[in-house]
Amino acid sequence: MSTDATLTSKGQTTIPKEIRDSLGMKAGDRMSFTLMPDSTVVMRVKSKSITELAGMLHKKGRKPVSIEQMSP
Repeated sequence: MSTDATLTSKGQTTIPKEIRDSLGMKAGDRMSFTLMPDSTVVMRVKSKSITELAGMLHKKGRKPVSIEQMSP
């Protein structure tokens, strides 16, 4: 998918709606930008905090373990 955007005098731009929708982006999501040697810019969405990931790997029948229980 390719689309154009314009840079404002304040250095701001709008991520096109098609891109936001495809990435599942919402207001408040964070992004990181990486400049590659060939001048390509890679943008990654950082919309998940570590607390939002809790329980994603939960297996049926296993009890969750707290951080305190993990500490030696």
